[in-house]
Amino acid sequence: MNLSRRSFIRTGSIALGGTFFAVSCKIDAPGYYFFTDEEAKTVIALCEQIIPADRDPGATDAGVIHYIDNQLVKRFKKHQQFYRNNLLLVNASSEQLHGSLFHTLGFDQQYEFMKKMQNGGLPAVTFNPNDQKAFFNMILEHSMQGFYGAARHGGNKDYMSYRMLGLEYPLVIGQNRYMDV
Repeated sequence: MNLSRRSFIRTGSIALGGTFFAVSCKIDAPGYYFFTDEEAKTVIALCEQIIPADRDPGATDAGVIHYIDNQLVKRFKKHQQFYRNNLLLVNASSEQLHGSLFHTLGFDQQYEFMKKMQNGGLPAVTFNPNDQKAFFNMILEHSMQGFYGAARHGGNKDYMSYRMLGLEYPLVIGQNRYMDV
């Protein structure tokens, strides 16, 4: 085969660039901006308890984790440490009560755990009752925002909650500015 030096360099560059591109694309790893993989598993389990999949999609299908994760590096920055601390406490309480991390518990065990957390009834040794309630309410609020809000914020994938409710997708183009007449 008779390759010119220029063709050899071009072919080699394309092959090398393709290799770097393929290695840099982690197709199987969702990647999070804020959460570690372990934290994300716990948040997914918490959100799925709040909006479980039934005949309609749940929090996981709607990408609520991505909404919360995305907002924690943007609008919810002030909540970052509260999330970090309380996710650790959720898992510590789960291990104390059930001997395993929250996301590994069965659906019914997770439900009972969250009922206790909502009422501040988890062991106070590991998890302050007021923080339990506050964290439950924050996860509840952020899950609802991620499920029912506009998809452009990272949740409500494919506007599934709108379809579930039988709503038309609201067409939002630019900003609505009305002049006083």
